[in-house]
Amino acid sequence: MRTARIIGNGVSYYHCMSRIIQGQMRLDDKEKERFRKIMRKVADFAGVEVITYVLMTNHLHLLLRVPEKCEIEETEVLRRIEGLYGRPRAASVAMQLRDLRDDECDDEAAELLRSYTYRMHDLSQYMKMVMQRFTMSYNRRHNMRGHLWEQRFKSILVEGRPDALSTMAAYIDLNAVRAGMVDDPKAYRFCGYGEAVAGNKAARRGLKYIFDILGSEGSWAMGARAYRKQLFMRTVAGKGHVVDRGKIQEVLDAGGKLSKAELLHCKVRYLSDGVVLGSKTFVEDIFQKHRGEFGLKRKTGARKPRYGEWGALCTMRDLRLKPVSLSD
Repeated sequence: MRTARIIGNGVSYYHCMSRIIQGQMRLDDKEKERFRKIMRKVADFAGVEVITYVLMTNHLHLLLRVPEKCEIEETEVLRRIEGLYGRPRAASVAMQLRDLRDDECDDEAAELLRSYTYRMHDLSQYMKMVMQRFTMSYNRRHNMRGHLWEQRFKSILVEGRPDALSTMAAYIDLNAVRAGMVDDPKAYRFCGYGEAVAGNKAARRGLKYIFDILGSEGSWAMGARAYRKQLFMRTVAGKGHVVDRGKIQEVLDAGGKLSKAELLHCKVRYLSDGVVLGSKTFVEDIFQKHRGEFGLKRKTGARKPRYGEWGALCTMRDLRLKPVSLSD
């Protein structure tokens, strides 16, 4: 039975993941670039902010900020339509709206706008549009049919406070490092941090949310230094922090605890399968709001992750089968 997706109240943050069917390595650099462009274009239409992301050859991770549902000015709706569908579509919608209002068909005009706005400020609609658009594009170019992605995407509700949000962002940006592709995430162009270091304005705007919560609200350089320290748990200059994989495996085998820096260089299922990540108060609050989706025997929601120095962070699920492991 599928677990119901946990949705936050108001402005919410989500770690979203999806994998190519059967783990096939289909995303080369050209496909990653195509996905990146679709991801950005749909984000503008949906009013969703991509805080950071990583595109790998067979899977992806996105950290998203989804605003609270609200009324959107008609001029803004038309701007977003033009950005995603092109100027002719936006002009056609604007003309239809004028004609309907001239005929005093206000309800029909409102329904026409709703046919676009219902997909805005919505996590599931955003992911659906991105995945479908990329799949159609991929299948057309490769003369293929059918599904590209395994099942539905997974999501983790992340508390929008410094510890949870910056930990998740760093975990995502370090994917290519864990995979042994690079020693430093700034050298990987298909992650938010690497794209931002290269000067991309959209990537820098996304990471600014992390900079702000880390207390670095000044220049890009100041924020980047603070975030880089979060990535490696120490200030580094010019190169990444190389962890001792043998030492990490010894700690894991003994059931011991890893430091935050060591955790971020491992595969951590709490950050992909934990359902909710945040403080104990945050996780308990989400648990109570979704109480009916859990068994009657369960009394509390927050679970303390094992194998690491997690500080005040808790998750919703108490994972027992390899919750922390070295990347293959």
